[in-house]
Amino acid sequence: MNRCMRHAAVFCALLLAAVLVNTARVQVVQAGKFTGNPANRRIAIERYHQPRGNILVGGQRVTGSRATLGQLRYERTYLEGPLYAPVTGFASQTYGATLLEGTEDALLSGTSATLDTTPLWHELTRARQRGGDVDTTIDPAAQRAAYAGLAGRRGAVAALDPATGRILALVSSPSYDPSLLSGSGPGVTAAWTRLNADRDQPMLDRAIRQTYPPGSTFKVVTAAAALQQGLVRDVMAPTNSPDPYRLEGTLVDLTNESDGCRDASVYDAFRISCNTVFAKLGTDLGPHGVVDQAQAFGFNDTRLRIPASVAKSTVDTGMGPDQVGLSSIGQFDTTATPLQMAMVAAAVGNGGKLMRPYLVDRVTNHNGITVSSGHPSLLHQAVSARTARQLQTLMEAVVTDGTGGNAAIPGAVVGGKTGTAQHGLANTGTPYAWFISYARPENVDHATVAVAVVVEDAEAQRADISGGGNAAPIAKAVMQAVLSSPVPTGEFSSPSGN
Repeated sequence: MNRCMRHAAVFCALLLAAVLVNTARVQVVQAGKFTGNPANRRIAIERYHQPRGNILVGGQRVTGSRATLGQLRYERTYLEGPLYAPVTGFASQTYGATLLEGTEDALLSGTSATLDTTPLWHELTRARQRGGDVDTTIDPAAQRAAYAGLAGRRGAVAALDPATGRILALVSSPSYDPSLLSGSGPGVTAAWTRLNADRDQPMLDRAIRQTYPPGSTFKVVTAAAALQQGLVRDVMAPTNSPDPYRLEGTLVDLTNESDGCRDASVYDAFRISCNTVFAKLGTDLGPHGVVDQAQAFGFNDTRLRIPASVAKSTVDTGMGPDQVGLSSIGQFDTTATPLQMAMVAAAVGNGGKLMRPYLVDRVTNHNGITVSSGHPSLLHQAVSARTARQLQTLMEAVVTDGTGGNAAIPGAVVGGKTGTAQHGLANTGTPYAWFISYARPENVDHATVAVAVVVEDAEAQRADISGGGNAAPIAKAVMQAVLSSPVPTGEFSSPSGN
């Protein structure tokens, strides 16, 4: 080989090496950059080339896929979209995915390796596997009862199986139809703009993403702290509670909407919802008493996932004595999601054990093989079994002889707590109506359902009337639906799972 040919060969070898290096750089080093580039249509085309897996409620699909004539071949469809929107979220070719559609996207779209029963074959052929199905824990009867009860009013309902943490209902009202956002084009853009401009915020999942002042429902937490820490040993004994009660370090007098609150026992104060008694109890417990107990029930937890993230329910950890008093009756800066307050009721009804709430029962691949499943796990021992029994006595008295009579169910034991949360400038806004509760058949020793209901636009003439009048009947309907369900609730008593 002469000199010119050797130089040409070396030059060609260098060019080949440069091409190989650049190919490796593009396909390996910069792969993520190109994959995430909005101009890269190949990813979207591949994603929507096949039908998406389905989300199931009660074993029946509530989603589907529809063939289109565009490059993005399939778009999402929803059966009874507004009813299940707070569970499914939306999967949009234009705006991405939310809630279960978002958290379970890899499973539903078929990109998750856990779905693959023949991984070597797919590695060789580069064929995308079919999407899996996500079976939820939602009880369709409970979901319908909650949705019908709210009847389009602003508010939310969350229901749990206290023994397992299975989420039985998640309803947010007013709702929207996720299918409006499924595809692409001017119609989807117009729907997105309209929904986001709506003052009622139909796309806000109020059950897990909106926090409210819990009002008197928070007295369950204050009572738990007083009993758990020994400040109150006998719920029937009179308390040293003036009426009105001056908040410590202030000139502000706290009053009641009910008569008979002066020196009332914790039993009577809880039953008729005396602000003065519980504000004084919280103050007497000190700055950490109520806060520590609230955190045992799940407040201030930023890590809760169901699997979608849940907004943090908050209790201020740096309060003064007067602020502690207000927080103890669900005012000041205390806020809670409906799911959080359902967790409080569930822990009381479950003997003090707070189970971690979860929404996905199992995931199956396209062959029907289960590839993952949800399992009960203990989140916290919120209170002792003894304290839980005392709290059950208080909550059941609310229903049998207090402000929550509208939640009574023949043949069942029901415990509850009403609440009216003030809001707006100088508390001039229409109060939020709350009701939290649990229920069990008379022959069962643990609660089989726990519910929290909040109605934003409830009319109230006095404290707790709106909770008992507007929210309690909704909770009753949801509890009745679960108690009538042929699917039995489970029990779980493992001490592990934190």
